[in-house]
Amino acid sequence: MFWRSVVGKLAVTILLLVSFVLFILTILLLEFFENFHISEAEKELMQTATKVSYMIDQYDDDTLLYELTDRIKDPSSRVAIVHQDGGLWVSPSNNQNLAKLTDKWLTNDDDLAGVLTDQKKAKKQTVIPGTDEKIMIVGIPVSDDNNAVFVYQSLRVVNQTKAETTKIIFLAAGIAIILTTIFAFFLSTRITSPLIKMREAAFDLTRGEFDTKVPILTHDEIGELAMAFNRMGKQLKFHINALRQEKEQLSGIVNSMADGVVTLNRNGDMIVTNPPAERFVQDWYFEHNLPVNDDNHKLPTELNQVLQEVVEGETEALKEIVLQGRNWVMIMTPLYDQAYVRGAVAVIRDMTEERRLDKLRKDFIANVSHELRTPISLLQGYSEAIVDNVAESPEEKNELAQIIYEESHRMGRLVNELLDLARMEAGHTQLILDSVEIEAFVERIMKKFKGIADEQDISFTLTKDITNPIITCDADQIEQVFTNLIDNAIRHTGLHGFVNVTVEADSKELHVMVEDNGSGIPEEDLPFVFERFYKADKSRTRNAQKKGTGLGLSIAKNIVNAHHGTISVQSKVNQGTTFSFKIPVEENQ
Repeated sequence: MFWRSVVGKLAVTILLLVSFVLFILTILLLEFFENFHISEAEKELMQTATKVSYMIDQYDDDTLLYELTDRIKDPSSRVAIVHQDGGLWVSPSNNQNLAKLTDKWLTNDDDLAGVLTDQKKAKKQTVIPGTDEKIMIVGIPVSDDNNAVFVYQSLRVVNQTKAETTKIIFLAAGIAIILTTIFAFFLSTRITSPLIKMREAAFDLTRGEFDTKVPILTHDEIGELAMAFNRMGKQLKFHINALRQEKEQLSGIVNSMADGVVTLNRNGDMIVTNPPAERFVQDWYFEHNLPVNDDNHKLPTELNQVLQEVVEGETEALKEIVLQGRNWVMIMTPLYDQAYVRGAVAVIRDMTEERRLDKLRKDFIANVSHELRTPISLLQGYSEAIVDNVAESPEEKNELAQIIYEESHRMGRLVNELLDLARMEAGHTQLILDSVEIEAFVERIMKKFKGIADEQDISFTLTKDITNPIITCDADQIEQVFTNLIDNAIRHTGLHGFVNVTVEADSKELHVMVEDNGSGIPEEDLPFVFERFYKADKSRTRNAQKKGTGLGLSIAKNIVNAHHGTISVQSKVNQGTTFSFKIPVEENQ
């Protein structure tokens, strides 16, 4: 088809480019000539008015003045002379539609009246009162008296001149378009003729005929392209050999790597593997009681699941695999064929030793926390004896004992939360997924905190938008998230404040927001609120009712992350805080 060929595209491109330029140029010329004609007409009228003003100063005979004025003016215009005694003379005109200037016309127009009152020049375009005739009028005052001269003419004269100019411009543009069309087709044909021969030579190269030559007809860019095409055929074999050598070199590098490397296609077939990766696959075969032979190329299930995520999401994936008592970390990256994911490459590293060291560090925290239980129990026992007045002590010791008693419970909570957090971070906590009726679940949690909120005169409300009544999650851990967030909101909200819990559940996710109008969190502390032992407002530790371990939010974040969800916070000091978390429903089902 002509429009799909290079000749057609090049010709149309040149034609459109020239047409656009001519269009812009035509608009600019029309605008220029329109302003030019109006400016020249105003200048001519002003010159006539100036001449008449000079004659008024020189001649005292009005008859001679009027006769000379009628001679120097344009036949299609009119001249009006306003005398200081109020007399008005208007010259005749060949244009019968051009009405005479009247006193009423002058007094009703502020610009024209200003010539008589303010002794200043005026020029404008207006419509003759009582008609639809558009005119251009100028006026100048006469020195030494209150005389004034007005000269005006119809805009039809200017419009006729503009119409003639427009015809000439459009005629020139049309001739330019015709010449451009002829030139575009001629030029495009000259350019594409050598390209057609190059296309034929390219087909020969696809058939393996690397000795094909393209004739060099010109010495311009197309001629240089033909020379480059001929050199391409000579170097093609060289590049093929270089690619083969590069492939062999890359294969040697992969085989010598300490990490396992597996190249996969979209179907999960293992294309390239190195010895560490083969050992990993053999361990997987042994773990799943599968025969090990050269014909068995079954992809491990763990790799196949990650491959589907990488191909569908087109993102890098990270997965840890425990196999034969060893920890493997696999990073899988998509391989592209332009924008199409043609497969993936997986790098598998043995992280057993690193995980062992990391486990020792986390176990140390857990063991230390466990060892704190004994002194905490003793501390609680002695504090109970002091509170019950078993020991002989003054009232000051009772007050101190009360503090010791409360702190012992706080330390107990700290140990429990620290142990829970250690288990979560070590991955020892398994989610017990079950179907949960979300509305009844939330109502039960609200009742648990209703009494505490009423005691502190806090408005405690629930807003629900539940379209999916049943979701799959670990009910106990999600309840702990609710408890931590609501408890924080109530503890840091003053009297007559409010805490509002919003629950939205649909087919995609569970979205929960806990909003309060309490003390808020400083902006510089917001990025760290989910870290262990971090407390935004250090002064809160002085208030016994607001004491916390600093682990609640960290535990909540670990629980939400375990459900593949997200948790976030928004807060302003002295205005309030909003914690929200989202848990995808589909991933947990």
